[in-house]
Amino acid sequence: MTSTHTAFLLAAPSSGSGKTTLALALMRILAKRGLRVQPFKCGPDYLDTRLHGLAASCCGRQSNGINLDTFMASERHTRELFARHGRNADVSAVEGVMGLFDGAEKAEGSSAEIAKLLDLPVIMVLNAKSMAYSAAPLLYGFRTFDPDLRLAGVIFNQVGTSSHYSYLEAAAKDAGVEPLGYVPRNQRISISERHLGLNTSPDYDRDAIIEAMAEHVAKTVCIDRLLEIARTVLPEIDAPQLSAPESAGSRRRIIAVARDEAFNFLYDENLTVLQEHGEVVFFSPMEDRSLPRADLLYLAGGYPELHAEKLAANRDMREAVTAYCMRGGAAWAECGGLMYLAKTLTTADGTAHPMCGVFDLDTSMQDARLSLGYRKVRFDGGYPMELRGHEFHYSRIVRQGLLQNAASVRNTRNEPVGTALFRTGNTFASYVHLYWGERRDFPAFLMAALQA
Repeated sequence: MTSTHTAFLLAAPSSGSGKTTLALALMRILAKRGLRVQPFKCGPDYLDTRLHGLAASCCGRQSNGINLDTFMASERHTRELFARHGRNADVSAVEGVMGLFDGAEKAEGSSAEIAKLLDLPVIMVLNAKSMAYSAAPLLYGFRTFDPDLRLAGVIFNQVGTSSHYSYLEAAAKDAGVEPLGYVPRNQRISISERHLGLNTSPDYDRDAIIEAMAEHVAKTVCIDRLLEIARTVLPEIDAPQLSAPESAGSRRRIIAVARDEAFNFLYDENLTVLQEHGEVVFFSPMEDRSLPRADLLYLAGGYPELHAEKLAANRDMREAVTAYCMRGGAAWAECGGLMYLAKTLTTADGTAHPMCGVFDLDTSMQDARLSLGYRKVRFDGGYPMELRGHEFHYSRIVRQGLLQNAASVRNTRNEPVGTALFRTGNTFASYVHLYWGERRDFPAFLMAALQA
């Protein structure tokens, strides 16, 4: 069975074209119209999904951003995610990643691949700051390069004047792509968007910034026409049987998940899977003084380097986490979580802050180097299936003791990378952000020692 649905994918020729600004603005505009908006993000990004959820949560409705990634998950799982989360919404708004055809290998895993997989009309966001009629051959190329892709419209960004837009409008029509309006240059919006996903201060008013973006975009973009051309078909796919949380003996399992300004890089579907294995309880390593009783501890990525002083000062929590791990508690830590379980974290100014010391290693933000890319992870014994994830960090390990590496980690070309998956007792830590939405038994593997 199928049902009609309003859905579109915002794409661009390259990163930096304004996709995120347009996505957030459109989500807020539609939500304020009383529509139920379900946001999606192509690729492994965990920053934009948080902002998407904020933009689409309006008028008493709550919404979470969902990742669609055909490298970290199968096509079937991607389709199922889209159908499951979209069926209760009026509009599914998908933000693409990088350029339209940029994928892990050529176009594999790209926004274009996901648009075709889900039969979504594509709305191009084109930065026209230094462009006029040259937009025509550019749009024509994107429209005709892949005949299976539906390039339904274009929104021009960074437009100087209405006269400037008239040239762009003519170019789009000559290229066979419907113009849907433009976004005038606005220095205040441009400055705000640079910091929107990077400023983690609770005093930073992200909602007000998104509201300003929405007001700015609503004046010159034809929202009604966008909704008209975005009618599509929502596939009806059987969702996985989501089981009730399992019990350990006579009591319910507790899964303690770190979530605060220092730890917040969380895939929504990972949390859904965790809820199938127990009751998820959130806690703050920054603010809370004690660790909840737990059968599994999950320390996700985030910005521990920006809050290192506060994390170090909370000695009670550090000692509680260390005691839990050292007595054999099941724990999974990734990226920022790995840094928290190290002995020290040195910030960019050279200050070494004490962390938990579960692993005999030190991390540092000095001489920061970007490590980036998709990863394939295979455990050396234990969990039998390959897991996939993404690595994105500037910190590095500057000292490492004798530690057990529990897995082999490879990139998209199946080449070994230097990333390790450390293990001590039942605690695992790595720089890789894993996606286990399609490996729904993975939490059970982590808690296997508790089932014996």
